[in-house]
Amino acid sequence: MKKMYFNWSTGKDAALALYHLQKENQFDVDHLLVSVNKSLNQVSMHGLNREVMIKQLEAIGLDYSTVELPAEPSNNEYSKLMSEAVESLKNRGYRDTGFGDIFLEDLREYREKQLQSLNIRCHFPLWKRNTRELIKEFIDLGFKAIVVCVNSNKLDQSFCGREIDKAFLEDLPKDVDPCGEYGEFHTFCYEGPIFKKGITFKRGAQIFKTYKHPNSNNENRKSEMGFWFQELTLQ
Repeated sequence: MKKMYFNWSTGKDAALALYHLQKENQFDVDHLLVSVNKSLNQVSMHGLNREVMIKQLEAIGLDYSTVELPAEPSNNEYSKLMSEAVESLKNRGYRDTGFGDIFLEDLREYREKQLQSLNIRCHFPLWKRNTRELIKEFIDLGFKAIVVCVNSNKLDQSFCGREIDKAFLEDLPKDVDPCGEYGEFHTFCYEGPIFKKGITFKRGAQIFKTYKHPNSNNENRKSEMGFWFQELTLQ
């Protein structure tokens, strides 16, 4: 089988996508690539601290590497650092990669364009699947995940730190995607069929942070976005 590395976010969609790639048995998925905010020592976007991330990766049992990003990288900085990481993997024989994206066309086009220039083929095992069916499948397969980040424009603080379960789905507002595909929330997956063992952790404080909106020059958008983050620490 061809070697494949997977772009790992530490969340539920990545976990379910990895599960399907392993189940299909067309590729040898044996490496996870994780983007990390090196100044905060956290997983990019999710806010998960590195210590918990490493524990998760060890529980999955695959080889991994990180892309160490500055706090707010420019597009050029991001592309350069990511290209360096991919070139390193190419030198180890990788020509295919997987993602957990579901239906954001512009994001898929961006990934494919960037990686095509590096002669890497992209694969999206969850692409165009119904997100309500996906999250139900995630739960039914025995995966477990906790919400570690919520966009305060879409969800209130009470959703931060909650388990992904049927009650969570029932409580979501109708305008929020069940998988949070528009960035409404992000998760940390800590148990399931891709894991060799579960992870024990405890919840810490919930922290509110604001960031400049990437399209803040658009008069129809707010200049800042707010997010609630759930701190997790190992027991």
